[in-house]
Amino acid sequence: MPAEAPSISNETPRERQVTSVLAADDQAHILEAVELLLKPQGIDVDCVRSPQLLMEALGQRDYDVLLIDLNYTRDTTSGQEGLELLDRIHEFDPRLPVIVMTAWGNIDLAVESMKRGARDFVQKPWENERLIAQIRLHAELRQALRRARQLELENRLLRAEGLPEFIASAPSMQPVLDLIAQVGPSDANVLITGEHGTGKEIVARLLHAASPRSRMALVAVNAGGLPEGTFESEIFGHVKGAFTDARADRIGRFELANGGTLFLDEIANVPLRQQAKLLRVLETGELERVGSSQTRRVDVRLLCATNAQLREEVETGNFREDLLFRINTVEIHLPALRDRREDIPLLAQHFLNRNRSRYRKQVAGFAPAAMQQLMQYSWPGNVRELEHAVERAVLLCRGDEIQPADLAIAGARQAAPSFENMSIDEVEALLIRKVLRRCDGNISQAAEALGLSRAALYRRIEKYGL
Repeated sequence: MPAEAPSISNETPRERQVTSVLAADDQAHILEAVELLLKPQGIDVDCVRSPQLLMEALGQRDYDVLLIDLNYTRDTTSGQEGLELLDRIHEFDPRLPVIVMTAWGNIDLAVESMKRGARDFVQKPWENERLIAQIRLHAELRQALRRARQLELENRLLRAEGLPEFIASAPSMQPVLDLIAQVGPSDANVLITGEHGTGKEIVARLLHAASPRSRMALVAVNAGGLPEGTFESEIFGHVKGAFTDARADRIGRFELANGGTLFLDEIANVPLRQQAKLLRVLETGELERVGSSQTRRVDVRLLCATNAQLREEVETGNFREDLLFRINTVEIHLPALRDRREDIPLLAQHFLNRNRSRYRKQVAGFAPAAMQQLMQYSWPGNVRELEHAVERAVLLCRGDEIQPADLAIAGARQAAPSFENMSIDEVEALLIRKVLRRCDGNISQAAEALGLSRAALYRRIEKYGL
């Protein structure tokens, strides 16, 4: 009979069909009796001998039902150890069905167990048929709730996002479309490169939508916006008490994406000392939450994006070469908007249609002079800048066509701004916008010119919607 936590299971929730039970009792003959009763019924049973080993097992595998004793080695009659264990289980997963058992059962203890989160109560020696029926009932309810939550997630994703719209008719975009079609249905890790605002996240969503994981979650993380002090907690999770503000357990992004896809935007900004931990998860599929020694398995497809030159980052010692090899099974490079000008009219009309409905404006299209201005502008902020320019123009437009004055593109470059009535934030946003244009959208160059780190510049770009 096992006296330690069961080994880590390699199966995912999607693959497992058999009912799984975790039984905990300090007496070996009780655990033997549980196994002899349940295994012939096709029920998968793991057994542990203490509350601590039970909690370790919960961190390594997903169970349908727990069957736990209320008395362990500390005492034999009060049930206090079992009640405390119920509290810990409820903190870990309040939906997990627990059936408690004890040889010293009484109605008061049963009621207290239910208050602590137990779903059912059985007194030793149990009636075999009744215990089997209890386990099957609670396992079926657990599996039904799991399926319902998954369907709810899928429906929410479909309602909120659907299949991403990707306008790409320019010849320079054909290689991008070909690669998406080729690697989308695979599990290959993909590195998406291109200047800021070129649509890297949309490509990630298309890759996820084309993959067998599309029914599971796509979890997107802006690594450039995470301070180094919180990066590990955000990505890998933490346990209660791991640090000063850790008031409760927190699931990291890898675990949230289990079975699905994790998209790490601005991967070049991952702190160097955290890159080794990221590499380990990619190589082994294993991680530990901050403050925990429990190893957890995850099954995640990783998509990464950056506008940095990662080869140069490797040469300067800012990025691990082995991590680059791991994330760069396939690279998809997105051209800048100035290199795909054939797409500008279609993109502009698409953004106009979206914002016309959003703001209830009767704007039919663009005046010829306005479209000429769109085609001639260099767009250092790429598609994102075009989107913001069209949105602003829809709001400012007073007729049925957008005019050059509504776009305010040329004026933004020619007119000298007056700082007298501008706030500090407005001045900072204006300065960052000018430097980005001067650097053709290159974040590394702009950050160096502004005296900021890449992460700090990204936070300001998001703050000001640049």
